[in-house]
Amino acid sequence: MCCGRRCVITVGDLGEFNVVARITGRLPQGRAVLLGPGDDAALVSAPDGRVVVSTDLLLEGRHFRRDWSSGYDIGRKAAAQNLADIAAMGANPTVLVVGLGLPAETELAWLDELSDGLRDECAVVGASVAGGDIARSETVVLGITALGDLGGRPAVTRSGARPGDVVAVTGRLGHAAAGLALLMAATASAEGPLVDAHRRPLPPYSRGPEAAALGATAMLDVSDGLLSDLGHVATASGVRVELDASAFAVPASLREAGETLDADPLEWVLTGGDDHALAATFPAGTALPPHWMVVGVVAEGEGIRVDGRDRGSGGWDHFAG
Repeated sequence: MCCGRRCVITVGDLGEFNVVARITGRLPQGRAVLLGPGDDAALVSAPDGRVVVSTDLLLEGRHFRRDWSSGYDIGRKAAAQNLADIAAMGANPTVLVVGLGLPAETELAWLDELSDGLRDECAVVGASVAGGDIARSETVVLGITALGDLGGRPAVTRSGARPGDVVAVTGRLGHAAAGLALLMAATASAEGPLVDAHRRPLPPYSRGPEAAALGATAMLDVSDGLLSDLGHVATASGVRVELDASAFAVPASLREAGETLDADPLEWVLTGGDDHALAATFPAGTALPPHWMVVGVVAEGEGIRVDGRDRGSGGWDHFAG
């Protein structure tokens, strides 16, 4: 379709098989992929003999907005939240498989950006997009399955926390939530590092396998909010998690955003999702590297407490609102 001097080519103009060829042409294959796109299924190596698997669904208007994020940002974010799940099990991410629904009028330039975002986020951890499927839909839909390799280590689950363990976090907390709040308020400061954090998370991938090697008893990535996610650990492990609010470092950028929006930045830290930090429990006395911040302890009981007071999760719920 040509508009004036600018000729815009859409996925509908190109057709399904040419679109697939265009996407796969932008996605190099790593060592874990023995047979990539082109057959009925991919062939992926599993040297450990076990495969860690996670899947996620991203819907336009629910998990991202194209007027707020570029195709490249969405590709990075979609890959990141799935790769983080693998790291949170103590594994190294190896492969993504992507299901993609697109409106026929989607411009090829946007599709190229999305593909490049997926590729570049995978490159951070040495993973590959090994294949997937594409279909026409009314809005953009991404369904991603991630695979990972434990390298001989036991998987770190949510159910291993024990009374006496310490609770520690690594990575950013509250940044993406603050960025989303700024975008929703349409403030003059709705650009900058916090908004970038909403558009493109920076999960601490390598610290998942590191935590496993350090003897983490439980771990997960913070996708729905720290209180909500640690609540899963408490429930799965049959324990109570006690957090110390003063242990959390609230950076100046969050405090400034809180002043702009008349909000408590600590609430973003405790309940904000989409940063994909890692939270883990470790036996007391474990020598943790400085990038792991101890924020609480595991005790007998149930639920979550902050400074001795019971707290609800306050995190993201896909069926609320």
